[in-house]
Amino acid sequence: MKTNKFVRLVAIGGGSGLSHILRGLKHGPYGITAIVTVADDGGSTGRLRQEMNIPAPGDVRNVLTALSKEESLLNELMRYRFKTNGALSGHALGNLLLAAMTDIMGDFGQAVKALSRVLAVQGEVLPAANIPVSLRATLVDGREIIGESNIPNGGARIRRVWLDPTHVSPLPAALSAIKQADVILLGPGSLYTSLIPNLLVPGIVPAIAESSARKIYIANLMTQPGETDGYDVLDHIEAIESHSARHLFKTVMVNTSPLPEDVRETYEQGGQAPVTADVAALKQAGYDVLSAPLLAIHDGVVRHDHAALNDLMQEVIGSI
Repeated sequence: MKTNKFVRLVAIGGGSGLSHILRGLKHGPYGITAIVTVADDGGSTGRLRQEMNIPAPGDVRNVLTALSKEESLLNELMRYRFKTNGALSGHALGNLLLAAMTDIMGDFGQAVKALSRVLAVQGEVLPAANIPVSLRATLVDGREIIGESNIPNGGARIRRVWLDPTHVSPLPAALSAIKQADVILLGPGSLYTSLIPNLLVPGIVPAIAESSARKIYIANLMTQPGETDGYDVLDHIEAIESHSARHLFKTVMVNTSPLPEDVRETYEQGGQAPVTADVAALKQAGYDVLSAPLLAIHDGVVRHDHAALNDLMQEVIGSI
């Protein structure tokens, strides 16, 4: 059912998954607030974190670009990486802009807000935390891994992850957006390194639990090597809930499209497989399941289909 009803939507996540779905949702009748993980520590982001003691800018940069009105031009500019023999080499221009704005404003959250105005961002982008945080993990074999970029390389199943420091404060604007939301989305994205870190910020889970919004988990399409090998949708949900609360996201969006064999073989070579969904088991466990063909393939890369996802969102809007 199509509707033009305006919806206050909070999207929580990070990595390429969140920015991808926001590219489609920004054209709908939504007032979007994106809450973005800042636990990344690799590449340009990691270097800037160490040199300037700021939260990780990379995922925030991607979301700012995705929500910009002039995305096609800005995407190329913000993602541009310098190729020099000096200190600039490997840095993304967008990361440097966020770092410079933080230096000017004296606050990362205010820097994101200011750059949002410069980029004519459609919605509000908020870092999950306003100070540098690191991600740590305990594996099932008892080993501890330090650093978001190292966790997928641990060589064993992940038992739990946590933030260091553990006591960080969420932005008041994030809590306010969650409280006022009509719909809260989690995902898609790397389970342990993009999604769960947002839920580890004190105050975020209670705010979601107390919100009257429709709370939806958008299931990943593919497993991720080192993080979710062999996981189905229910495994993803159980990991989320072990770090947050039971039935925090009671509605689950799952894909029903099969993966073309040639694409499957390519992904299998990289250690990835489709994330399967046992709809009957999900319903028996108390979840509302929204299922549809959500698969799109662009240049051999598996992504959620914007149009199909928007159709499912219209069903949600019609029910609230």
